Amino acid sequence: MAKSLFTGGIPTREGSPPRSRPSARHGGKAAPHAPTTWYGLHSMMLRGVAHSAKDTVTFLLARSHGSSPGLKFLSFWSEVTNRSFLIHSTYTTDTKPGEENKKTIEDLHRLSVDIKKIRRVKEWVLLQEVAYVPEIARILREMGADEPAIASILERCPEAMLRSPAEVNSQRALWQLVCQKENQLIKLIEQFPDSFFATGYHENQKANILFFQELGLKNNIITRFLTSAPSIFHNPPEKNKHVIETLQRNYLSLGGSDANMKIWILKLLSQNPFILLSTSSAIQENLEFLRKSDFTDHEVLQLLSKLKGFIFQLTPSTMQKSMLFSKNVFKCSDQEFKQLVLKCPALLYYSVPILEERLEGLLKEGISIAQIRETPMVLELTTQIVQYRIKKLSALGYSIKSGNLENLNGTKKDFEANYGKIQSKKERPMFNPVAPLNIED
Repeated sequence: MAKSLFTGGIPTREGSPPRSRPSARHGGKAAPHAPTTWYGLHSMMLRGVAHSAKDTVTFLLARSHGSSPGLKFLSFWSEVTNRSFLIHSTYTTDTKPGEENKKTIEDLHRLSVDIKKIRRVKEWVLLQEVAYVPEIARILREMGADEPAIASILERCPEAMLRSPAEVNSQRALWQLVCQKENQLIKLIEQFPDSFFATGYHENQKANILFFQELGLKNNIITRFLTSAPSIFHNPPEKNKHVIETLQRNYLSLGGSDANMKIWILKLLSQNPFILLSTSSAIQENLEFLRKSDFTDHEVLQLLSKLKGFIFQLTPSTMQKSMLFSKNVFKCSDQEFKQLVLKCPALLYYSVPILEERLEGLLKEGISIAQIRETPMVLELTTQIVQYRIKKLSALGYSIKSGNLENLNGTKKDFEANYGKIQSKKERPMFNPVAPLNIED
C-alpha cells in the first residue's frame, strides 16, 4: 500500500488504476463500466504527467469524487501539472539508476572535457547523482590551472568531480605543508591527479607528514612520497613509526653505527618508501633467513643497502627457491654462490620464472653460462633491453659472444657511455697522419 507524497490520500495498490468513481444511477455503487470520456481523460492525464506523480493523480481523481466526469478539466489539468512540477523540483537531477547525470555531462561540456574518454575508462562516475564539476574547476582555477589543464585533470581522474569542495580544500591545505608555492602544487596535481584527489585518511596523512618531517626527511622527498607512494600515508602513524624502529634496531644489531643510522634510514626510505607497507615481523623473518644462509651481519647490511629495502617485499620461501635455481644453473658451491649474490643481489630478488626467462634470452644470443657467471649483473636487464643493446653493438662490429659483457651491462647512461667509447675507437684513423715517422738511417 502506498500513500500520496503530499497529502496521505486514499491508498491504492502499486500498479493498479484508481478506484472507479461511484455513480448515483447505480445506487452509490461503482459503475461496471465508467463512461468512455472519463477513461479517455484519465488515460490522457497519465500520459501527460511524470511517473513519479502517479500517487498525486490518484489523489486528485479521488478529490473529484462528487463531480461529473467532464467538468473543470482545465483547472484539474493545471493542478496535476503543477503537482508534477513540484515533485520534479525536489530532485537535483533527473538521473535514474543506470543513466548518466545530465547536469554533470553539461558541466563537463562547458569545460571542453573529452567525455568519451571518461566513458571508456570510468563511466560509473558519470552515473552518480551528486557531482561537483563547477566547484572543483573553480578551486583548480584559483590555484593557477588553465582551462586545458582542468579538462586534462578531470579526464585522467574523473573521481575528482565526486569530491566535495570542503574535501578538496582540506587536501590542498595538507599538501601545502610540504609544497607551499601554489604554482608548484598545481603542477604536481596536473602530473598526479589520482594521488591528490585520494582524499581519504585525512588525519593519517597529516600525522604522517609531520612524522616524516620530524624524522628528518626533506619536504621535496615527502612530496615525492605523496605523489608516487600515497598508500604509505594511509597507515596509522604508529604503524610507520614501528617499522622505522624495527629497521633502526636491526641496523644497529647488524653492526651499523649510531652516527650513520639516521643517514642510512633516510636513504633507505628515499629509495623505497614502500618498505613502510611491510610488517615488522616480515622484516625480522627475512633478516633471519639471510643470517641462516651463512651471510655475515656485514654482508646482510650490504645486501639491504644494495637491494634498497626491496628484500622486505620477498618471503624466505621465494628467496630459497631463487637461490636453489641459481646454484643449479651456475654449478657452484655455497661460498661461491654467496659471492655471486653479493655481486648481483638480483639472484636473490627475482623469482625463478624471471631468472629462467632472462637466462634463456641470453643463451639464445650466443652468450655462455661462463660469461653470465663472470658478469651476473646482466641478469638485471630485461630480455628486450639485452636484444636492443646487442643489436646496437653488433652494428659497430662488436661481437658479444667473444667480448666482455661489461659493455652490455649497466644503466642506460652506462651503456651509452660504453657504446660511445667503442664507436669513437672504431672511427679513429689507423695512423696519425701528423705524427713523425720513425725512419731508420
